[in-house]
Amino acid sequence: MYYVKKTFEFSAAHRLELNYESQCSNLHGHNWRVTVECRSKEVDKNGMVVDFSHIKRMIMDRVDHKILNKVLDFNPTAENIARWVVDSVPNCYRAEVEESSSNWAAYEKED
Repeated sequence: MYYVKKTFEFSAAHRLELNYESQCSNLHGHNWRVTVECRSKEVDKNGMVVDFSHIKRMIMDRVDHKILNKVLDFNPTAENIARWVVDSVPNCYRAEVEESSSNWAAYEKED
């Protein structure tokens, strides 16, 4: 099994749709850190699981310097963003999303 991991950062704002009162319901921003983990039994004709630059572009083009509520069709919690990353990147099985150094979420596909 081949494994690759790509970590990058983007800046974006969001507001959370919550069923309780929270300051997070107000529009606010983060410098997000995302770690994408991909795997494959075989590499492609270029010898890769997936090109590192393609991983970054797939996510950054959609979310960098954006209001996430306007570009994503779900409540943009760190948990939901992690799931979206896994679903968006080929061969991705796990993603971690940090909205700050002390707050992070991960999503991993079950086999």
